[in-house]
Amino acid sequence: MNKVILMGRLTRDPEVRYTQTNNTLVASFSLAVNRRFARQGEERQADFINIVAWSKLGEFCSKYFKKGQQVGIIGRIQTRNWDDEQGQKHYVTEVVAEEAYFADSKREAEAGASFENTFGNVATTSPEFEISSNDDLPF
Repeated sequence: MNKVILMGRLTRDPEVRYTQTNNTLVASFSLAVNRRFARQGEERQADFINIVAWSKLGEFCSKYFKKGQQVGIIGRIQTRNWDDEQGQKHYVTEVVAEEAYFADSKREAEAGASFENTFGNVATTSPEFEISSNDDLPF
């Protein structure tokens, strides 16, 4: 099983590109994810994790996610490699986003920008699991 759940702050605004073959949108950004523990006398450390979001989810991230905003990402780890023009091999590990969530408190979100839905599932790659406010819930 390959499943990653992250919560962190964007280190930069998402960058949008389009594939050459079929013009598919891809958004990429980086999350600073705090480590759980800090050594005594040291500041808490963070890991900087590269995220890639495709198509509609990428469009959503590029439109609503901004540098410094706290977000949650659910996805999978992917590794890939390529050779550059000089023949040098490059390796990259990244998270391919499958779901994206706002994670700021309502007050923080209102200070930066207004969003209709600050909490919960905002954009997923599985629309058949979305719940509208009119749905009957079993709990």
